[in-house]
Amino acid sequence: MENEALEFDIGLGSGADDDAVDIDIDDDLPSTPPLPLPSSTSTPPTQIYLPEGDLLDLEPYESMEFESEEAAKAFYNSYARRVGFSTRVSSSRRSRRDGAIIQRQFVCAKEGFRNLNEKRTKDREIKRPRVITRVGCKASLSVKMQDSGKWVVSGFVRGHNHELVPLDQVHCLRSHRQISGPAKTLIDTLQAAGMGPRRIMSALIKEYGGISKVGFTEVDCRNYMRNNRQKSMEGDIQLLLDYLRQMHNENPNFFYALQGGDDQFTGNVFWSDPRARANYSYFGDTVTFDTTYRSNRYRLPFAPFTGVNHHGQPVLFGCAFLLNETEASFIWLFQTWLTAMSGHHPVSITTDQDAVISSAIMQVFPETRHRFCKWHIFKKCQEKLSYVLLKHPSFEADCHKCVNLTDSIEEFESCWLSLVDRYELWHHEWLQTIYSDRRQWVPVYLRDAFFAEMSITQRSDSMNSYFDGYVNASTNLSHFFKLYEKAIESRNEKEVKADYDTMNTNPVLKTPSPMEKQASGHYTRKLFARFQEELVGTLTFMASKAEDDGESIMYQVAKFGEDHKAYYVKFNVLEMKARCSCQMFEFSGLLCRHVLAVFRVTNVLTLPSHYILKRWTRNAKSNVILEEHPTDVYNGYLESHTVRYNTLRHEAFKFVDEGSKSLDTYNVAMGALQEATTIVALATKIEGRTSVVNRRNRGDMAGNGIRANYTSGNHLGSSGQILSEKDMDKKIQELRDELEHANRKCEVYRANLLSVLKDIEDHKLQLSIKVQSIKISMKDSI
Repeated sequence: MENEALEFDIGLGSGADDDAVDIDIDDDLPSTPPLPLPSSTSTPPTQIYLPEGDLLDLEPYESMEFESEEAAKAFYNSYARRVGFSTRVSSSRRSRRDGAIIQRQFVCAKEGFRNLNEKRTKDREIKRPRVITRVGCKASLSVKMQDSGKWVVSGFVRGHNHELVPLDQVHCLRSHRQISGPAKTLIDTLQAAGMGPRRIMSALIKEYGGISKVGFTEVDCRNYMRNNRQKSMEGDIQLLLDYLRQMHNENPNFFYALQGGDDQFTGNVFWSDPRARANYSYFGDTVTFDTTYRSNRYRLPFAPFTGVNHHGQPVLFGCAFLLNETEASFIWLFQTWLTAMSGHHPVSITTDQDAVISSAIMQVFPETRHRFCKWHIFKKCQEKLSYVLLKHPSFEADCHKCVNLTDSIEEFESCWLSLVDRYELWHHEWLQTIYSDRRQWVPVYLRDAFFAEMSITQRSDSMNSYFDGYVNASTNLSHFFKLYEKAIESRNEKEVKADYDTMNTNPVLKTPSPMEKQASGHYTRKLFARFQEELVGTLTFMASKAEDDGESIMYQVAKFGEDHKAYYVKFNVLEMKARCSCQMFEFSGLLCRHVLAVFRVTNVLTLPSHYILKRWTRNAKSNVILEEHPTDVYNGYLESHTVRYNTLRHEAFKFVDEGSKSLDTYNVAMGALQEATTIVALATKIEGRTSVVNRRNRGDMAGNGIRANYTSGNHLGSSGQILSEKDMDKKIQELRDELEHANRKCEVYRANLLSVLKDIEDHKLQLSIKVQSIKISMKDSI
């Protein structure tokens, strides 16, 4: 046995085979990806060496022979696995004659000490310092080559100065972490099916019967998958770039950008077609950005920018592929997207909960309100608190009620503390994390910002839904753009259908209110249905005056018999502006039933124009200004009458309050009121007579060509005679009446012109719908 040469299968895996002198392989670097073995068609698959039979207890000894240096290395590593330590190559000696290696020393990975004064680390800041693992262990195996070509052990040190690793943990040591051929095949198969490293490791552990029998860690699996992705993506990335260049050549308004450019391409890509860029100019007030949508077999994050159109449908603003999700990548992406959108910052942006994305948004969009997607947080809640849901099925409903149905910050805070206390979750780390971030996802903290949602409790449908049903985890880049184009066509078709329904169907009105009729002519069908729901809801609410500060009146609005749950509306009569404590208008852009209830009791018959956001109207994509709608001539009359009425009533209330304080002020107030009544009645009578006379005078002026001439301060009539003071006043009044008549005719002409413009816009929209329908039918027939 002493003179027998031993042969072993080489199974040290990547990173252990190197001919360089003084090679260090640290077991404290698990995140470093393994180096790939040279590819060769004749090289057999790598196998893990496991001794059998009598070799299980075999120890190295001096004069022990091996067929090669690699066999000696494999044997020592196998011995180290049984004992419980990791190995690495320490030093070598070369022949002066031909430079071939003639001596090797393999040592325990804890041999020697780390050099903290090394030039490459001494003068630079180390962000994540590694744990020191070298403790000066002397255990080693030295081999040298004989003239016969075989290698013999020339030295062996058995003892270690540190504790050895138990057998069930030895697979964590660097030199014993190898991915076998069968394991690689299984990883490749599961990766192609769209599974991530964590799920793949779970499958491997189940397949091999334990983590120690798998032979490597999740970090090794992740690194192997990453190398696979990079190799497989090279061809498909070129297809992606070719597609983007072709689209830009066909239409220069197609925008795309590569991080690093063509010379130093990092793999991060952004693009936005002309329609997406135009959509942003109409609906770019709120944006959703989602990196959780991994839509290809490389697990490459596909990140769309989406918004909400005037029908409440998701609309696309641009897309990106990100090879890495670093802060620098997100900063580049947001800046590039902003350039494509002509530099216009959104009012608000919704993303997944991610510290890196949050940091990038703070730098690129400092004035934009940032919100975390509530739906994703609830989804994570089901994973992080699954044991709580199994034990307490009512927890999910209670959590939903706490987050979505609380009306104030104080109510939410109280409800949250009660929830945590009831289910004994004070020390749950993840729950504490989302609570600390509550200002970025709980609705009561976000209602003062615009997010274009129809209600506080709805899920953000634009998040992760635009491409649903078209791309999935098994979609590769070569097929992606075909499915991407189909998804866009489908979304465009749905918008065309909604436009058609809005323009060619009339909604059913449920009240005689002029406000409902007005809204039906402005809003799209879906938005009008939502507004109508709020308007009808006012019938169950009572609005009562709570306080008056002279400029605004505070109303308490509550359902009949539910005064304990009231909302407060502050209404400025002169400016026709109202603000409700529920903040629905600020959050969604539609007035709530509480404000509408106040409008009802204050005789506001139509919606003030500043409460009709153009982005929710049928003319959202039109250049016709909403406030100059033809029906606004009539609406202006209603509003001006309402303003006069409310202003007088407001002043009258103050007059009554002051006049009723004492008997003396009461008598003075009554006298003034009677005098004012007489004057108003006289003014009303004179106004009626003046209107009749004005009509007659206008007729006479038109027939006789009466003109007023002023020369040298003298007032002359049509015959050249000097007019008396009475005749002068009469002529001035006649001229005023003529000017008023001309102004009224101008208003009519203006209304007619705006009506024509509206008809033209409606006709253009109908033609656009027909063209889109024809295109879709032609594609279907092909």
